[in-house]
Amino acid sequence: MQNQDFWSRSRPEGSFFTREFFTREAILQSLLINVHTMKIEEEIRDRIQPFIEGSGKNMGHALGIEFVTFSREEMKATMPVNQNTVQPMRILHGGASVALAETLASIGAYLNIREEGKTAVGLEINANHVRPVPEGGVVTGVSRPIHRGSQTQVWETRITDQNGKLVSISRCTLAIVKRG
Repeated sequence: MQNQDFWSRSRPEGSFFTREFFTREAILQSLLINVHTMKIEEEIRDRIQPFIEGSGKNMGHALGIEFVTFSREEMKATMPVNQNTVQPMRILHGGASVALAETLASIGAYLNIREEGKTAVGLEINANHVRPVPEGGVVTGVSRPIHRGSQTQVWETRITDQNGKLVSISRCTLAIVKRG
């Protein structure tokens, strides 16, 4: 066992995780990011490259969040209303909406930080859920900045259903802190 490489030791026979699983294309696919159809503001492309190529799994993956737009002025993503995002009554869980909103606001705030070595973290979020979405639907979140300061930022996120009707509206305050 001592002479086996990492791949042989760390995965059971027939495991899904193979060397091929960790190719650039596989990682991009696992991040639910389609770089061919996504809108990326050119000036921030270098800033989001590490996020696109190697951020690893996170809550967004579990919820099925798919990014559509990366911009300092607007973040946009979709999320399915499925077994991972519904409450027991089979409608969109408010917590899933809040997770989508904070994900968009946090990345948008990060893209607006000019100082190296800093990141954005959620300080407070509130949400009003105004319309249910049944299982099987898809929601779209659009987050835009209200305030972009050097120590805090405030972003508003509007989540709509596939018919463009408002489902949830939230406001997220983010602290700008040193990374690590």
